[in-house]
Order: sequence, then C-alpha cells, then structure tokens
Amino acid sequence: MSKQSDWADNTTHNLRLRLEFGLFFIAAPVLIAVFFPPNWMFPSLFTFTAIGIVLLHFTPGFAWSELRYNWRNWSWRELAIFFVAMTAFCTLVVMTTRPDAAFRILLYRPEFLAVIWIGYPLLSALPQELLFRSLFFRRYHAILPNGRASYLLNASLFSLAHLMYWSWIVAVMTFGGGLLFTWAYRKRGSFFYAVLLHAIAGNIIFAAGLGIYFYSGNVQRPF
Repeated sequence: MSKQSDWADNTTHNLRLRLEFGLFFIAAPVLIAVFFPPNWMFPSLFTFTAIGIVLLHFTPGFAWSELRYNWRNWSWRELAIFFVAMTAFCTLVVMTTRPDAAFRILLYRPEFLAVIWIGYPLLSALPQELLFRSLFFRRYHAILPNGRASYLLNASLFSLAHLMYWSWIVAVMTFGGGLLFTWAYRKRGSFFYAVLLHAIAGNIIFAAGLGIYFYSGNVQRPF
C-alpha cells in the first residue's frame, strides 16, 4: 500500500507541476501577447516576474545561496569571442532590416544608452534568468525531458515569452539566446555566467539599434 500511495502522491504532484508549468510558461505569455494592450505589457511582466520569484523561493530544496555556485566558471577569452560575434551579428541584422536605426542611440543619445547598460542587467537579464533558468530547471525538473530536449524546450518557451513583441527577429534571437544561456547555466553550472552573457547580449542589442524590436511602443499585432 505504501508504494501505491507514494506512486499516487508522485503522480498528483507531477500533474500539479505540469498544470502550473503550462499556466506560467505558456498560457501567461500568450495571454499577455494576445489580449493585453502594449501599455500594459511591462506591468504584466513585473507581475509575472514577481510570481515566478515567489515560486522559486518556495521551491523545495532551493536556496538563494546556490546562485553563486561556480560563478567564476567562465573565461575572458570566451567573453571576448562572444562580444565580437554578438556585435557582428547585431550589426548585420540591423543593417539588413533597419539601417535607419543602426547605432542611433549610441551616436545621438549616449547618456540614455548608459542608463540602459546599467539598468538592463539588473532589471531585465537577472529576473529573466531567475525565471527561465533557475525556476525552470529547479522547480520543474521532474517533468522536463532529458538531455538536449530540455534545452530546446527552454529556448522555445523563452522565445514564446517574447511573443508580445510580434517580431520574427525577436523570436529567432531569443531562441538562440535561450540555448546559449541554458548552456551556461546547465553545462557550466553557473547562474552568474548565464546572467553575464544575457546582460552583454542585451546591451549590444540596444547599442546596435535593435532595441526598436524590443520596444512596446512599436508593437504591431498581426490581427
């Protein structure tokens, strides 16, 4: 009877996790993208983030101190390669799709770009990594697929979370970013490295002029 009881408890627990997972990582981003007006997006995201942080805090076995594990498991050489590659990629994308916006903030509003560079790592990259790396893999590990499939699922849902911008460029970039940040978090075991790469990527995106695709005021729904 005890084994049957344990099996029933595990089944019920996993069903609850799947429901919670679906609501948080699928239903919520779709509802925000489809039904919420653009000026509601950031308050909605703030609420979404706050709920995720609360869920992470109450995840069994999780401790905030673990976020500093392997924090130095990266190299300056890797960062230099990533910086050059990301800069070249963003330059190519902006010059191909919106040459009129290329490096506009960097050239004409450097003081505003400085504010973005300071604020983005703390207000965007860090909270997103808490939700899509720590929360995703720590709280829901029991229901995730094994191996690379979990990376693909994570990157896909990270991209889905940006559906509100209704841009294929945003979708592709966030999918690729999701794979990279997940690699840093899982393979290197470093939450800090994931945040660092995310922060560098975001700051390069805004410096290059691709921030126009991540601005709620430019959102145009296809319906």
